[in-house]
Amino acid sequence: MEFAQSHLLDTLPKQFFANLVAKVNQKISADVDVINLGQGNPDKPTPDYIVKSTQKWVADPKTHKYSSFQGLPAFKQAAADFYAEKYGAHFDPEKEVAIFGGSKIGLVELPWALMNPGDTYLLPDPGYPDYFSGAALGGVKFTTVPLLAENNYLPDLTAIPEAVARKAKFFYLNYPNNPTGAVATRAFYEELVAWAKKYHVGIISDFAYGAIGFDGKAPLSFMQIPGAKDVGIEFYTFSKTFDMAGWRVAFAVGNADIIGALNLIQDHLFVSLFPALQYAAIDALKDPARDEAVAQIVHRYEERRNAFVNAAKKIGWQAFVPQGTFYAWMPVPKGYTSEQFADLLLEKAGVAVAPGNGFGKHGEGYVRIGLLMAPERLEEAVARIGKLNLF
Repeated sequence: MEFAQSHLLDTLPKQFFANLVAKVNQKISADVDVINLGQGNPDKPTPDYIVKSTQKWVADPKTHKYSSFQGLPAFKQAAADFYAEKYGAHFDPEKEVAIFGGSKIGLVELPWALMNPGDTYLLPDPGYPDYFSGAALGGVKFTTVPLLAENNYLPDLTAIPEAVARKAKFFYLNYPNNPTGAVATRAFYEELVAWAKKYHVGIISDFAYGAIGFDGKAPLSFMQIPGAKDVGIEFYTFSKTFDMAGWRVAFAVGNADIIGALNLIQDHLFVSLFPALQYAAIDALKDPARDEAVAQIVHRYEERRNAFVNAAKKIGWQAFVPQGTFYAWMPVPKGYTSEQFADLLLEKAGVAVAPGNGFGKHGEGYVRIGLLMAPERLEEAVARIGKLNLF
């Protein structure tokens, strides 16, 4: 017997990274020493204090039952306390905090919970590819807003047409930004709050890389801005802050109406997270070892950024120097598209990078570099690229 997939699944965008992984694996199977800079997966283990906490809670029988549907009250309280401590932003843990099995779930399911078929939201271009999946699954429309180098990869709110702004229901933003490494300024966020209030647009801040800022500057949370909670929410994931990508733990804080709708749809899709993970997440946020563990992770990425950017400069490859995340956004040489350049590097240099067009139309002309290897390996990758004499 054969069973056809639904028309809904037919509307899903192609999984961009699946194609990249297939190409890399093909080269590796041919015994090529591939330096894979195309990934976005933290390469170091989770801090030991979190691992030990999780082991303790997994062994506790009280965690073996169903969770409360909308998450453990203690975890929601810990998330609210964390935001109060780190960002001076205050939330009611019952009405203004939602728990997720990874922030991707919340970002993709939001159109189901808060939009109707035919509604429109705004998405950044370039941006995280799975934002587009939410539009397809929710049966909603989207309009992209360009992020351009000349504006430090911040959207120009004044360039959004009046008709588009008035039609939009939500606007997704992600700073520190994947794929560019740009960060948002306080002036931009203040302008964004005023713009959102003027056009009645909800702001969805994807703060996935919120802990990873360089040169002594901590990234700004959207929720630090007066009025931000009135107009939107912010997602915070443990994946990057604590090297916990595989653990799938996240939360969101902000506007009670948006949080309430997300909690409601999750009541029908999930029974929250394995309680042991929620208790471990509380410990991750509250243990005295937290700040030192996070500082070590940030230092590691900054050291790698400096090694890669300095090596690239020596071969004439000029980076947009990332101020956060663990990516570098690099221009392709003249005469190449993003995919042509990525394919060339894989074939001739054994270096895998992510083509920028996979992140949107305005990503064409760039590749994303994942700074997820030791500095020496990053420098080796640049040396291999330099031998191609492309710059």
